[in-house]
Amino acid sequence: MDCSDTAFGRYMTTDAVLVLEDGQVYVGAPYGATGSTFGEIVFSTGMTGYQETLTDPSYDRQIVVQTFPHIGNTGVNDDDPESSNIWVAGYVVREPSAITSNWRADGDLDDDLVAHGIVGISGIDTRKLVRHLRSAGVMRAGIFSADALLDPSTRALRSVSSLVQEVKATPQMQGRRLYDEVSVKQAYTVEPAGDFAGKEPLFTVVAVDLGLKLMTPRLMAERGCRLHVVPSSTTFDQIQALHPDGVFFSNGPGDPEQAQPMVDLLRKVLDAGYPFFGICFGNQLFGRALGFGTYKLKFGHRGANQPVKDMTTGKVEITTHNHGFAVDAPIGTTVSAPYDDGHFGKVFVSHIDLNDNVVEGLQCVDIPAFSVQYHPEAAAGPHDAAYLFDRFVDLMTSARREQHNA
Repeated sequence: MDCSDTAFGRYMTTDAVLVLEDGQVYVGAPYGATGSTFGEIVFSTGMTGYQETLTDPSYDRQIVVQTFPHIGNTGVNDDDPESSNIWVAGYVVREPSAITSNWRADGDLDDDLVAHGIVGISGIDTRKLVRHLRSAGVMRAGIFSADALLDPSTRALRSVSSLVQEVKATPQMQGRRLYDEVSVKQAYTVEPAGDFAGKEPLFTVVAVDLGLKLMTPRLMAERGCRLHVVPSSTTFDQIQALHPDGVFFSNGPGDPEQAQPMVDLLRKVLDAGYPFFGICFGNQLFGRALGFGTYKLKFGHRGANQPVKDMTTGKVEITTHNHGFAVDAPIGTTVSAPYDDGHFGKVFVSHIDLNDNVVEGLQCVDIPAFSVQYHPEAAAGPHDAAYLFDRFVDLMTSARREQHNA
């Protein structure tokens, strides 16, 4: 159930309590680990793929609400994670599955959340909660259960005001730099796979890991690419030393305004003429490198059912999203990139979200560079946009041909 501030106190130490920074309170049952956790509370509209959601580094420091009411029925397995860690700060579901029933399952979701120390809550009205977040916007929140509900000195149940104050004392997402904490610490290489396994790579790509999902290296490898995945601390000289045919910037968490070192690195990549492809956070960094601004969305796009129009073909794709920030660029016209009076030439918005006209992609005219805001590498989601990896390969092919003819 949910309750107002005046009704608060109708809970027990066996309950879990979700507290929003605006004072709304929801009382339910503990799910996963017990204790307390804090983060920006967001909602994901995906009907499947909860394991991919939990392990997506872009959800770092966020409490995720699943709008689909029944979660956990297919359990967890070792093949579906998008990283080696569960990155969500907390987890909110309406009804956890009482059983696990799937031939691929290696365990239960509840046990997995406990093993990773993920504090969650179940049994609340997630529909009401999401309607509130759509109206008021995403905000800070906290989940409290077990001893976290008790005053440490008196062992009495804590007041709602003390819980709200604890939530308000936590950092807001806007202004946070998070990509370093989710980036790989040591570089590694992924060799060509599928039809290209065991063969010389067609291209070498350097992927700057800002919260990379594992599906990206797989899709690159299946197209004959050798992928060098490098940390966010990598310098331009280190990128050059790998002799790439193209450079990729991944998805990731946090505020792109706090990522100036990555913007500076990307400008060097573009100046050097390397073909560039960016996804999600990489799109926001690309926008800022070109001189556009970025801004915080009211409640963001998260889920596997967002309609996006490719402005270059007119095709509409159903796509997977996970972003709370967007690029502020003019739609429907080709303009000079604002940075340094058109230093990077002309650029246009290549993709838009048909729900709200948010910029979902950028493409340069005079240099080999493009990006998308959504996730063409989507696992547990539609694969309508997988062609973008082919577009990147085509870009590298054209650049190599031009170098050969020069």
